[in-house]
Amino acid sequence: MTLPKVEEITIEQEMKGLSILHLSDLHINKKSSVDSIKELVSLCNKSSAQFVVITGDIIDCKVKFIKEKLEILNKIEKQTYYISGNHDLFYGFEPLKNCLKNLICLDNKTEIFEYQNKKIAIGGFSDRFSKFFGIKREEQKVLKFLQNYEYAILLAHQPKDYTFALKSNCKLFLCGHTHGGQIYPFHYVVKLSQPFLKGLHYRDQTAIYVNKGLGYWGINFRFKANNEISLLKLR
Repeated sequence: MTLPKVEEITIEQEMKGLSILHLSDLHINKKSSVDSIKELVSLCNKSSAQFVVITGDIIDCKVKFIKEKLEILNKIEKQTYYISGNHDLFYGFEPLKNCLKNLICLDNKTEIFEYQNKKIAIGGFSDRFSKFFGIKREEQKVLKFLQNYEYAILLAHQPKDYTFALKSNCKLFLCGHTHGGQIYPFHYVVKLSQPFLKGLHYRDQTAIYVNKGLGYWGINFRFKANNEISLLKLR
């Protein structure tokens, strides 16, 4: 996992000055180096962001093989929220949660983050594949909570969940999953199943950001879809 330069993304929204470090699709596996994970933690700690989000697919093998690598993520000093991706569910989400004791899991849960004397509601969904693993997605519970706040953020792994953000009072929807296509021309295949491939989009009053992810799926190669760390700056 080679870390790219942090990309600053300006988002036109009401919460002036808020910055969020957005990570996704780390796909940590047996081949991932300890040094690269330590470098990522250092980057998070030095960032100007108020908090960090990880929108799924943290792992790409069973936790027992990479436990020591995952525990390095607990050294992120900023408030960090994460939700599950399909790979996390497949390889074992409970063992993953047990490793990430200092990070906040938002699968079907909500939290409040206070910024400039204002309360920001943050909620998340488990991945859309949850039902195949006997996990119920509590969508209405999360949305009902978010609707009570002037400023709300929804996290999900897959872009197609953006419709839930529109139904609630969410000003910001963050996701990953697509890898931006990872290898051209697979971009076109991804577009058949997902409404957005990468980057920033607006629908109604909601800003949508699709992170291309840090890691790889299948082979360690990308073409016309570089990996990404995003610093989302609201103004």
